[in-house]
Amino acid sequence: MELDRRSFLARGAAATGGAVLAAAVFDSAAEAATPPRNNPENYTGGYGPLRPVPAANDPGVSYFALPAGFSYVVFGKTGTPMVSDPSLRNPSSHDGMAAFDGPGRTVRLTRNQEDRNAPGQGTVGGPAQTRYDQLSGGGVTVLDYDPRTRTIVRDHIGVNGTHINCAGGIAWRRRGWLTCEETIVGTQAGYGRKHGYVFLVPIDARTTVPAEPLTAMGRFSHEAVATDQRTGVVYLTEDAGSGRGSGFYRFLPRDPARLDRGGRLQILMIKGRPQADLREGQTEHRRLPVTWRDIENPDPEPVVEAELPGANSVFAQGWAAGGAKFNRLEGIWAADRSFFIASTSGGDAKNGDVNADGFAEGYGQIWEYEPGHDGGVLRLVFESPGGSVLDSPDNLTVSPRGNLLVCEDDAGSVDGDEHPLAPGLTDVNRLIGLTRAGRTFEFLVNRFSASELAGACFSPDGQTLFVNVYGTAAEGSGFTAAITGPWRRGVL
Repeated sequence: MELDRRSFLARGAAATGGAVLAAAVFDSAAEAATPPRNNPENYTGGYGPLRPVPAANDPGVSYFALPAGFSYVVFGKTGTPMVSDPSLRNPSSHDGMAAFDGPGRTVRLTRNQEDRNAPGQGTVGGPAQTRYDQLSGGGVTVLDYDPRTRTIVRDHIGVNGTHINCAGGIAWRRRGWLTCEETIVGTQAGYGRKHGYVFLVPIDARTTVPAEPLTAMGRFSHEAVATDQRTGVVYLTEDAGSGRGSGFYRFLPRDPARLDRGGRLQILMIKGRPQADLREGQTEHRRLPVTWRDIENPDPEPVVEAELPGANSVFAQGWAAGGAKFNRLEGIWAADRSFFIASTSGGDAKNGDVNADGFAEGYGQIWEYEPGHDGGVLRLVFESPGGSVLDSPDNLTVSPRGNLLVCEDDAGSVDGDEHPLAPGLTDVNRLIGLTRAGRTFEFLVNRFSASELAGACFSPDGQTLFVNVYGTAAEGSGFTAAITGPWRRGVL
């Protein structure tokens, strides 16, 4: 039976959120997970009831609801001075992120700033000489976090002059952060250069590096990437918004250590099912053998979309070649031998919103792709039956013990979700745990604002979870949090 969020929460005390669903088998990602194998049927893998928890460094504000035993600090707030150069301000729109080993026993965070401001009005500062486009105000902020003091000890702008830096991914051998532009605007829209690319932020850089587009990886509305650390192949998601479907791509580099040397961009196609529409009507756990089709022109100009005469966009080329269609692909994260991918609004249970092409949006899907010599296999491992369970999955990460943690971005569905732990807010967003048994549980509720949660990632030692509250242009509305606690009490 499908439950809306209110009735779901009314059945459980203040939000453990442990819906027991059809068992998705996370073969690859769950190998390292260690939940008890003799669990009762109602075991969700979660950490128990949530309650409001004030920030350890701002005790007057309970930004989040969390399980007992967990604590957090907040930092990098929108509009506040940066640590290393107080003349610079933390930019707006905190989005995708990753955590690396940093200098001096720190954790180095690479945080995307999805600045959507008009030409010349962006919020990411830094040197003019490194800007990709002098009229664009997006980029990446690099923050060195000391887990011993729970503070930021250094920070700088990683790249600047990019636009709408949504998510990204970890480069080959963890040599850097690949940041993605979720746009294809250019000079026609008043900007100084073409946008719609992936850029590399070298992880060992201590100052802003010149932003150089990796054009062979395609010009489209990039969301996120993930790298196969064994082969160097990079997998890319597309979020084309609510106008049409989106593709799933891979990039075969000539040199995994030098993506700027080019390679081949390809779109996923279901074997024997050209132009498969995977947005709805799919069966969980069904194995879908795939093949890949080349994109002949990965950097079109001007971009003409698939529904128009003379279509030449990356997706239009891929669709014409038989590529598959998803609805708004978002986060992707590498597991041991596979990759997990979020479709924020695919699925059969409908949220009330409708795409421009008439597709009725769902509450979200989680897909798994497993590479193979014959092209690999795709399967749907989880589809949300309603907003109470999972609503609009966006960024996601694989936990140190092999299960998934998913950020919600329910920014405007007509269902108007509320939550007893976030009074006065609608479209409340949460971090949802998803176990290898296909069970979900609430781990965190954003009670500070209706903003999306983004950039969830664990420190290399697995002891700290970092997450962003996206925020608005207002000072203090967006921030990064570092969460610690008894992780082994559950499955994360």
